[in-house]
This record gives sequence, C-alpha cells and structure tokens, in this order.
Amino acid sequence: MLKIGLTGGIGCGKSTVAQLFLDLGTPVIDADEIAKRLVVPGQPALQQIQRVFGDNILTEDGWLNRAALRSLIFTQPMLKQQLEAILHPLIYQTIATEAEALAKQCTSYSIICLPLLFETKAVASVDRVLVVDCTLEQQINRVMARDKQHKVDVERIIASQVSRNYRLSHADDVIDNSNTDDSLAERVKKLHNLYLSISKSRN
Repeated sequence: MLKIGLTGGIGCGKSTVAQLFLDLGTPVIDADEIAKRLVVPGQPALQQIQRVFGDNILTEDGWLNRAALRSLIFTQPMLKQQLEAILHPLIYQTIATEAEALAKQCTSYSIICLPLLFETKAVASVDRVLVVDCTLEQQINRVMARDKQHKVDVERIIASQVSRNYRLSHADDVIDNSNTDDSLAERVKKLHNLYLSISKSRN
C-alpha cells in the first residue's frame, strides 16, 4: 500500500484536503484525531498528562482543557517536550497499526495526515509527501478566525514549525490552497488518480 504523508503549516487547509480524499473513498489516518482519542477521560495518556501538568489542565468534568494546556506549553517550552514524549509514541504506534490493517485489506493507497511530519522525522514512514500550502498572511488570518487566538500566539505556533520553504522543498506534491475557488476538489482528484497509478505500478 502506498502511504501518502499529508502535511502543511497550521491554517493551510490540511483537514479540508483530507476530507476531499475521504470523499473519493481514500482511507485517511489523521494524527490529530488519534491524539484526541488518546486524551479522552479514562485513557492512560490523559492520566500521564495530568500527573505532569497538574489538575488545572482538566475541566470540571475531567476532559482535557486544551486552552489551559496550550497556555502552559507556550510559556514553558520544556513542558511541550514532555507532552510530546507522552503522546507522540502512542500516536505513531496507532498510525502504524491502522496502516498495517489497511494494507491487509489491499487498499491501493492511504492518506496519513501528519501536521508535524517533518518536525517529528515521521517523513521516513511514508512513501510520498503531499504539502498543502498557502501564504503566511492567510495562515495567520485563518487561525485567528478559527481558533479565536491573538496574532502573536498564532505567529508563535508558526515559528515553532518548520519553515514554509523547507516544506515546499521537501514535497513530492503541492496543493496551493491560497485561493477560495472551486478547483481544490479537481486538484485533489488529479492527485487521487496519480496515486492510484503509482500504487498500481508498484504491484
């Protein structure tokens, strides 16, 4: 099975592109969705996070308070490393398990949505890299509107990721999501056909 690593900077539209592939019948393994499943109440990962960060990162009903956690890790960078040390091994173990299950189903190719594909060196686990791209200004505006965050906080997140130039120079394929036209689905369909062709040639 051909594994396509889908990545891009925050606010570039990775989830939108992933959904378009899903609409075409392509299996999508989403690292963010896996991370959310790992921190629901009762999960060992959430208990580990609570031990490291304290009870203040939980809501009254025991769910992860993402805003409180985000505030902590941005003011104390070492805590971010501790959070990643808890979650990343579990996320990538789950991705590997799900990808293996898909391969056994004779799936032609799958999309593995990994926001931190380059930052975590997970690029070695995929066969091809698809980058969703847009301008820096669009990233900032989209995330401010979506997450109700201040500009300085969004800029800090962007600065913590690999640069736009790095992503583009290491991509096998790029989808420019700068425009809000209707051609995005068409461009995804072209890549879908390309990936089917590549997968077929590998078999």
